[in-house]
Amino acid sequence: MRRSPYGAYGAGGYGAVLVAGALLVSAGCASQDSGTAADAGKPRTIRAVSGCGTGSWTDPADLSADREPARCATGAPAPRPLAKTRKLTIATGTLSAEYVAPLQVAADKGEFKKEGLDVTLKVLPTPDALPLLAKGDIDAQWAAPEAAVMNGVNGGFDIKWVAGNFSPDPKSKSGLWVRLKDGESASHVPMAGRKMGTMIGKGSVIAYPMNKALKKHGGGLDEIQFQQLGSADVLTALQNGGVDSAWLLDPVWRKVDGDGRYAFLGGQPVAEPLGGMLFGPTLLKEDVDAGVALLRAYVRTINTYFSGASGDYKKDPAFVATLAKLLKTDRSVLESTPSLRMDWEIRSGTTDRLQSAYRAAGVSEGDPLPESRLVDRSLYAEAVGHRP
Repeated sequence: MRRSPYGAYGAGGYGAVLVAGALLVSAGCASQDSGTAADAGKPRTIRAVSGCGTGSWTDPADLSADREPARCATGAPAPRPLAKTRKLTIATGTLSAEYVAPLQVAADKGEFKKEGLDVTLKVLPTPDALPLLAKGDIDAQWAAPEAAVMNGVNGGFDIKWVAGNFSPDPKSKSGLWVRLKDGESASHVPMAGRKMGTMIGKGSVIAYPMNKALKKHGGGLDEIQFQQLGSADVLTALQNGGVDSAWLLDPVWRKVDGDGRYAFLGGQPVAEPLGGMLFGPTLLKEDVDAGVALLRAYVRTINTYFSGASGDYKKDPAFVATLAKLLKTDRSVLESTPSLRMDWEIRSGTTDRLQSAYRAAGVSEGDPLPESRLVDRSLYAEAVGHRP
């Protein structure tokens, strides 16, 4: 996130893209065809996109912690409004978490409307939303490929993960914390047999980084006891001895950071999003144009509002005030943790690693699914003009 808003090539380096884009998308900024069910299965035309050059796509196999997230220029990709307005419903488990901010900002700033989309954000827990998404009763879901999603696809649901959401700032310590026993040091904490408090069950994507952190310290998801607690009780249980360890989210970990009685063992992998946008059959097959338009608005929102010269959107006091209002949270809470690295791309192998963790936790059903059954990068590739 430490690049200019023009991506890796800088403010003056995408002139060739602009020329090519002008030839290929001159009519695109006005409107686009309806692309409904009659077009399902037809090859999509990938056009160059002004302001989106080589920096708008990174190799999915790149898992390096210092990978810069993909970026286009501010305001890119430009809107290509649909000929007819589409009404879309996106389900999300919450509207107050920071990782939902791009959707809130896109709605507030009219980025969806610029595409000819009338978007409703609806709060629904993942278990309730999944069957609705599979049936087409809702169009998209802002969630993660949790065990319930994998099991649903194994059972016949036509659902795919089509865009990422974020990865943590390297300075973040949101993740697994342990209360040290006498004589223990943070370098090695025997975790087997300990009790962990978490508001997130074994079927969450957090099972993957949690299992990774536990294995570094002689444990694993199958070697610890889980105690599921309310969000307000996790920290209290860790502090009073009710549990030995806990998965602490932003900004709760700030309460124990710097206290020698506790140690941070690891969190979500840097530069690897573990959630984002899920599409069902409506936007995957029946109305792909609307699906691409939705992702185009999302990508443009990140490039315009969540990049900035340094990539740290919390350095803008006015924008932080806007976020606090949209998320209905205290501004000081937002400012107490580092900015998220908003990232629309999906890394190769993430769903394999997630499924491995779900098997270790005993919450998976059926055989492991190949990535091709779970992930579709083609829609955000089209949005930024990338030809695979």
